[in-house]
Amino acid sequence: MAEFVRSGRAFQIWNYDPSHRQLIIRSDPSRLDGTTTRVEVYFGHVEFMLVRPTYHSLRVRLAPPVEFRRISEFAGIPAEDSDSTYLIDPEGMSFVVSGRPSWREAVRRRNDPALFDFSEEWPPSYEAQWGSVEE
Repeated sequence: MAEFVRSGRAFQIWNYDPSHRQLIIRSDPSRLDGTTTRVEVYFGHVEFMLVRPTYHSLRVRLAPPVEFRRISEFAGIPAEDSDSTYLIDPEGMSFVVSGRPSWREAVRRRNDPALFDFSEEWPPSYEAQWGSVEE
């Protein structure tokens, strides 16, 4: 998948672990937006990020050259990071420099374990979808 898009859902920064350089952005099911699944997007090997605490839609994609130049000038991101700089919101104002993002989606209750709980077996015994953002 060249990009990961989920519109009309509330997403939030769920977890950032600086010692492992991992970021998870999550959307739980909500009656307000009529969703029944949890969505989690995982970024590993995070080098740099400029993110807001919440989003009303998510669009994760590799920054195109024009956008990367803007980000590079603004934040001082070196040219060699152009293939690991991902825009994460529809407007392209937030970004993460990391390894390739992965996503998982499944029917989960709010208190169920995280979809990116690496101590859990994967693929899971319950129905789930997953993938990663390609170039």
